[in-house]
Amino acid sequence: MNDTHILYTDAHKQLPVIARAKGMYLYDTEGREYLDCAAGIAVVNIGHGVQEVLDAISDQAARCAYVYGGTFTSESRARLADQVIGMAPEGMEKVFLCSGGSEAMESVIKIARQYHLECGNAGKHKVISRWQSYHGNTMATLAIGGRPSWRAKYGPYLFGNTHIPACNCYRCPYQKEYPGCGLACACELERAIRYEGPETVSVFVLEPVVGTTSAAVVPPREYFQKIREICDKYNVLLAVDEVICGFGRTGRNFAVDHFGVVPDLMAVAKGMGSGYTAAGGVLVHRKIVQTLEAGSGVLTHSFTYSGNPLMCATASAVLQYLQDNRLVERSAQMGAVFLKKLKELEELPYVGQARGLGLMLGLEFVEDKADKRPFANGFNFSAQLAAYCFQRGIVITGGVLGAADGILGDALQIAPPFIITEQEIDRVVDTLRQGILEIGQTLQPRV
Repeated sequence: MNDTHILYTDAHKQLPVIARAKGMYLYDTEGREYLDCAAGIAVVNIGHGVQEVLDAISDQAARCAYVYGGTFTSESRARLADQVIGMAPEGMEKVFLCSGGSEAMESVIKIARQYHLECGNAGKHKVISRWQSYHGNTMATLAIGGRPSWRAKYGPYLFGNTHIPACNCYRCPYQKEYPGCGLACACELERAIRYEGPETVSVFVLEPVVGTTSAAVVPPREYFQKIREICDKYNVLLAVDEVICGFGRTGRNFAVDHFGVVPDLMAVAKGMGSGYTAAGGVLVHRKIVQTLEAGSGVLTHSFTYSGNPLMCATASAVLQYLQDNRLVERSAQMGAVFLKKLKELEELPYVGQARGLGLMLGLEFVEDKADKRPFANGFNFSAQLAAYCFQRGIVITGGVLGAADGILGDALQIAPPFIITEQEIDRVVDTLRQGILEIGQTLQPRV
């Protein structure tokens, strides 16, 4: 294949050429088979090559592939919105549809701003988010994101934004232990709001379960309840980034369902299209909907592909397949099996913690298990382990640098399609075990 005109993100990396995919497996043009334990990158929740979805794509494309969402609507658009709200927490009322996670998070910022304008609170414009977070790769979403290595080159273009520490009980920035910590990381939100001035703060944004940047860090239930209380106290909207977590990845419809809290805005993407289409959206609570409708009645925001019929029909078929085959429940069941087996790897040198919810799982690696000291810059254990697995026909996302404190530390994100079997899980865990031992042999052992 002549790919000399493609601008790759890594000019020195040779990529296999994909030929086809089915179920849990990928096949390249050289005939090699790969077990997709990454679901692309936590995207292909329902597996590859689902005929029902392919039929829906063909049917909609034959009838009408595209119209602008501000000129026409479609049956598939209404159907998809009904399905999404039907899965959402009580109180979420409408969906703004777009084409991916970055668009969804940009939309969250703008919808929050317009809500406060409609309420007469023109000063409320600031966004508070967390370090060790990822919210997208546009300038605005990099600004609210907390991944220093991705922000560094573009700092001059990023708008000013306040970040607070993440909630990570394995690496508490306050050197405390839950539950005796008093949820200091949640209380930091109130301090930040007061320092910025409550009259200026629009929205607090966070991932319910942190994805790629820290690989499946799960907060205590009380953390979410505390930040909900703080947001309500200061009239700050609570927005959750469910781009990875949503549509069953954590074993519930949405990750917030684990914590008993209803947010004001929810960004979704990956699992909604499951890789069959670029899909995204923002779920909007009825208090925001009612405010906009009673005010100007106009959301000053749109994208060219917002709510296009082909995307909507495809995503609708994905969600129908997800529910017909009880794949959210399967994510919970197989996730529990997978995590139990990953926990057994904690007995090995350099494995600091296995963690996660559902099939959103992670392994963090440390140089010294006693003090949880991360590897120094330049030695990326997880990237080496991911490469080891890839050479043996297993795709896993590695090289999550900054997992410890945003600068140092690395982790492996494990996020397979929900159709994974226990036999396939055993294969993955066995390969991980062997890889950890072989890579560890090149280092001075510390346990």
